[in-house]
Amino acid sequence: MRTQFNFTQKSKLVAVVFLLAFGVFSCAKKDDKDAKYYENIKVEGQQTAELTAPPFVPKPVGDRAAMKLVVNMEIKEQEGEMVDGVKYTYWTFGGSVPGSFIRTRVGDEVEFHLKNHPDNKMPHNIDLHAVTGPGGGATSSLVAPGHEKVFNFKTLNPGLYVYHCATAPVGMHIANGMYGLILVEPEGGLPPVDKEYYVMQGDFYTKGAYGEPGNQPFDMNKAIKEQPDYVVFNGSVGALTGDKSLTAKRGETVRIYMGNGGPNLVSSFHAIGEIFDKVHIEGGDLINTNVQTTLIPAGGAAIVEFKVDVPGTFILVDHSIFRAFNKGALGMLKVEGDDNKKVYSGTIQEGIYLPEGGTIQNMPKVNGTSKPTVAKTVAQQISSGKELYGRTCFACHQGEGQGVPNAFPPLAKSDYLNADADRAVNAILHGLSGEITVNGKKYNNVMTSQNLTDEEVADVITYVYNSWGNNKTVVSPAKVKALRAKPTPKVKDIHE
Repeated sequence: MRTQFNFTQKSKLVAVVFLLAFGVFSCAKKDDKDAKYYENIKVEGQQTAELTAPPFVPKPVGDRAAMKLVVNMEIKEQEGEMVDGVKYTYWTFGGSVPGSFIRTRVGDEVEFHLKNHPDNKMPHNIDLHAVTGPGGGATSSLVAPGHEKVFNFKTLNPGLYVYHCATAPVGMHIANGMYGLILVEPEGGLPPVDKEYYVMQGDFYTKGAYGEPGNQPFDMNKAIKEQPDYVVFNGSVGALTGDKSLTAKRGETVRIYMGNGGPNLVSSFHAIGEIFDKVHIEGGDLINTNVQTTLIPAGGAAIVEFKVDVPGTFILVDHSIFRAFNKGALGMLKVEGDDNKKVYSGTIQEGIYLPEGGTIQNMPKVNGTSKPTVAKTVAQQISSGKELYGRTCFACHQGEGQGVPNAFPPLAKSDYLNADADRAVNAILHGLSGEITVNGKKYNNVMTSQNLTDEEVADVITYVYNSWGNNKTVVSPAKVKALRAKPTPKVKDIHE
């Protein structure tokens, strides 16, 4: 028995040693497939790369063999809209900010054609972080307007990489929108998901303050001080909201290729009401799970994946939160489908709790001289008011004025607003608390007074009255000034 026992133990020991050796050998085999391996892998065939503008991505690579991939990228300097009424001259790769999404696989041989449109004013080049070579390709691609440069590179490392212009002054070229993403898929491709989207954050610096209308030039002084007027997803305020929101259905898995062009700020990327099931940290092989917010450095990227278990609108933000609600770093994912009460019940009880005794809170006042009021057309008031609404009213009253059920009343087709414009203006100037009835439903909440100028109050309320089926009332700054000069109405008077 003793001999048999020893033999069994020895057999187990041999088996363990064999498995360990096999495991080490397997890892060694896997580790052999490094940059050197992919450098020597032979390509099979050739095709022209599919390039897409955000938020869309080309079709997955799948399990295709490495091949020669021809990328045709055109640089365009073109005017766009940063936010309603604010024009900006973007410098772009492919006519969009961020630039066209490039999708490759490890081992591909990329033939890159960089073309600078003859109408452009500046020379440009491209630095791809996926490239192993001087300047990431920048030293081989400086191209003048009306010219084309061609260079080749081999994709040696799988991952999600930023590309950007690296022509001096580099920061200015990036700040004007010259950045994008290139995905290098591993052998066999990434696991399939239901939806894939392309989102990239950038910070912009303009001579005028946020929302100041007209064509706003780049401000180098603000850029050096790292004081952006706009922090946005996909090149402009509202690029991923309303009709341009990302979409999915309940039960689908969503993958977002998230980049940060900078040029200065780090992004704290977060999806309100969702948890990232997987995060490819900094776009590489390391995967973290169950992540609430992921840091993405300037010039970096991440791949986030999550399954949407309940319907609703999920807000994508930079969780440096004033950037989201005051500078534009906000997007939406609209999920359709039936409710899932096991995961999220919705409101099951409603009550009133006012620990401050119903006192109306005030926004902090800002000292300083007010800007002179400039006469505007109604159209200009509506345009300005729409931008102000997005910054000050959106969170509570929502993008289409629908409000939040049982919490914040609707502004769309609102009998409460349409009955009395003075009352509406006073609510903005002085706040509002206590029970009101809007469109037959009772609401009891607190609205803070808003720290807005007479012109801003007139513009935002005019926008509301001229939207969503309301009665098209036009409110002037003079009317707001007159109401502000009167004694603060009693709560009873505000409600009546």
